[in-house]
Amino acid sequence: MDYGKNGNPKMAKDSHHPLDQPRRGAPKGDDKAAKKKAELLARMKAAAESRKPKD
Repeated sequence: MDYGKNGNPKMAKDSHHPLDQPRRGAPKGDDKAAKKKAELLARMKAAAESRKPKD
């Protein structure tokens, strides 16, 4: 009898780490995401400036 096939499927042993964080020693992310974030931040700042009341 194959006892390994009985019961519920087991979770991965390393599943307590969030998937969106790079692992230690992993290559660094590209500049594409950083540029996209900077662009978004600039647009948000411009929108906030345009909403300020002018004295």
